[in-house]
Amino acid sequence: MLPTLVPAAASNMPAASNRGVLSAAANGLDGFILQHGGDLDRVFGRSGIDPEQLLHPTLSLPLTNYCKVLEEAASQTGCDNFGLRYGQQFRPQALGLLGYIGLCSATLEDALINFSAAFPFHQHSTLIELVDQGECYRFDYQVRHGAINERRQDAELTMGMALNLVRHVLGPDWAPRQVAFEHAQPQGWHEHRDVFRADVCFGQGCNSLLIPKGDVVGKAMPGSDPILLMLIKDAIRQLGENGSSTGNRHEATLLDRARQTIVATLHLGEPALEDIAQTLGLSEWTLQRKLREYGISFTQLVDQIRQDSALSHLKQQDLSITQLASLLGYSETSAFSRAFKRWFGVSPKQWRGGDWRR
Repeated sequence: MLPTLVPAAASNMPAASNRGVLSAAANGLDGFILQHGGDLDRVFGRSGIDPEQLLHPTLSLPLTNYCKVLEEAASQTGCDNFGLRYGQQFRPQALGLLGYIGLCSATLEDALINFSAAFPFHQHSTLIELVDQGECYRFDYQVRHGAINERRQDAELTMGMALNLVRHVLGPDWAPRQVAFEHAQPQGWHEHRDVFRADVCFGQGCNSLLIPKGDVVGKAMPGSDPILLMLIKDAIRQLGENGSSTGNRHEATLLDRARQTIVATLHLGEPALEDIAQTLGLSEWTLQRKLREYGISFTQLVDQIRQDSALSHLKQQDLSITQLASLLGYSETSAFSRAFKRWFGVSPKQWRGGDWRR
């Protein structure tokens, strides 16, 4: 049987607007470099990375700089297997939206499908596929950027991230059937075999993990949360539509960043100006002033985000009005219904039933 690509379950993913790699992929990188005796100023300086960008997981780093910082870290620390070790400790939660879209999925199989479907938003110029080979799924990964030739550390890091998503469910002793890397066999290749607990092949056409279907089909994700999964997909959709991750921090406007922060925390309750400003590293007064420059107030921005999200989610019949109200940060369903009628002149139930069209 010929291998086939697994169709993306996350069908409401946007076309990828990110033109780099989201800085969540470098979560904890500074501390890991220091732990291995590296000089942060030297590593980041030679790689053209602004450490401030790493504080904002939905901002984007140029992919060339990201791959370079990993190679530079390996060279400067003298740890040839830097990417392998960095990936070994990289938990799915640290990947931000990409990690949580896997963790909130219903099953481990769904997690792998959703993770693969969302990856183009997380990183551009990259092949990422989940291929059905009959008894196994083959998880393929390869940077395809013409200016990036040295990418070994990134490949080993990413394979470690995928490995840890599976081990999150199946435990630390789980092993893929086989692991493949496109780069040549390094001197310390025995460490790769020990980390993956599997045969590791080098010099292959693509980086990949071979995952037996029997290990993942029907295995429930311990943190499965369909409501939060919808929220995360909606956050990715909104970020994609707004084109907020376009290559460097200066191109991601304050309005984009404020919108991202509100979208990501809306399910926790009524967004507070103080909390959003603190997350953005601003005072309340400064945030209000800068939003006014865009012709919008904080209250209007929250209202706008809620309107967009409400219409998006109402199209999905498996989400009740009560669940949607909670998802949008309302403590009572009646408060959401009043707001919806103020926005659109009909109740959420009437809108969903199409009564407003008659």
